[in-house]
Amino acid sequence: MTEKISLTELQLIIRDSLYLALPDAYWIMAEISELKENNAGHCYLELIEKHPEEKNVRARVKAIIWSKSYRFLKAFFENATGESLREGLKILVRTKVEYHKLYGLSLIISDIDPTFTIGEMAMKRQLVIKKLEQEGVLSMNKEIMFPAVPQRIAIISSKNAAGYSDFINQLKSNSFGYVFYTALIESSLQGIETELGIINALDRIALNSHLFDLVVIIRGGGSQSDLSWFDNYNIAYHVTQFPLPVITGIGHDKDVSVTDMVANRSLKTPTAVADFLIDSVNSAENHIIEISSEIISTSRIIFEKNKNRIEASAIKLFPLARIMMSHVKDKLSSEIIEVINIGKEFIIRAGLIPSNQKLRLASGAKSFSSGKEVALRRNGQRLITGTVNCLNVYDVMLKNLVNTLQLLNPENVLQRGFSITSINGRIIKNSDQIRKDDQIDTQLFEGTLRSRVIEKTGKGG
Repeated sequence: MTEKISLTELQLIIRDSLYLALPDAYWIMAEISELKENNAGHCYLELIEKHPEEKNVRARVKAIIWSKSYRFLKAFFENATGESLREGLKILVRTKVEYHKLYGLSLIISDIDPTFTIGEMAMKRQLVIKKLEQEGVLSMNKEIMFPAVPQRIAIISSKNAAGYSDFINQLKSNSFGYVFYTALIESSLQGIETELGIINALDRIALNSHLFDLVVIIRGGGSQSDLSWFDNYNIAYHVTQFPLPVITGIGHDKDVSVTDMVANRSLKTPTAVADFLIDSVNSAENHIIEISSEIISTSRIIFEKNKNRIEASAIKLFPLARIMMSHVKDKLSSEIIEVINIGKEFIIRAGLIPSNQKLRLASGAKSFSSGKEVALRRNGQRLITGTVNCLNVYDVMLKNLVNTLQLLNPENVLQRGFSITSINGRIIKNSDQIRKDDQIDTQLFEGTLRSRVIEKTGKGG
């Protein structure tokens, strides 16, 4: 072929050939890879197609929605799906092929079917839920015991979010005066940065989980379309594996996200989360008050019951104690009198010994002196001296005996700290006379004791 043509002519040939080959409009399924709006109101997109089980792009094409159509299609799509047109969405659009000599091939979008996107989103959401169920983690965070007094709170939110301010104000202005300790871990809760932001915040809190009672994920004032970011598998999985209870309050009255489903508690708004925490602390306080009242009431009942028992026992014990003390006192008095009489008799008998000795000595002296007057005179003085010495010796012995009897006097024995132990009126001299649990009486110098035998040992141990 020797004919030569310009580039423009070639582009026109390509354009005409495409128009002839593809004269109609086509409904195509694709994923939005890029989306930009210019100042004129036109929307420029890049559409791609991926294999369901692969990440590699199989096809790619540019697309345009002119401003006249874009204003209508955008509002129509958002009202129907609750989502904005954004990267990552799968869409079904009516397009016509256009070829421009400067910009090349592109698709002109004239219509969009929101029901396809809704179905894709619902299917994706169901796949996430099914995967969590298959892994057995869907209810793991719900199984964590909720703290009785939730006061140390880690908050995942944007610092400038209206929902965060509402949450803090509601906690601080509670009518009960409860104090809550909060720590904000900032994260984006809308757009493509939501996944990474929330996962990083959860990881930071997990490193210091001992400082907190629970985690709250709150937002407010965002669009309905932002809810789809909380259907993300990675966010939901991190929540299921978190060591603390997670509460969500992401500001949606009707829809429930997957993150809501796996959280320990799910509430509609940040204010509702704050009210729930306040009510939880109030319930704990009321429970403590109820327990305190029950303890006081039970203690009073036990006290009154035992007080009556003590009083009844005292009434019974006082007469018995008096009778026993009187009995022991009479018995002890009899024994003391008996000991005193024995002592007196012993003293009288001891006093006769010196008198008998004197008589014998006098008689012997007379007999001896009649025969031996000289010897008597010589030894008289010796005899007198010996007699006096003998009398002195016996006098000392007599005094010692008197002192011994005085020491043996039961009253003196008791006064020196000794005691007399008896059982049933019999004085105990040997441990064999008593058995374990016997009641014994101990007579002191002043007063009497009654005891119960716990243990006994024999001589030498």
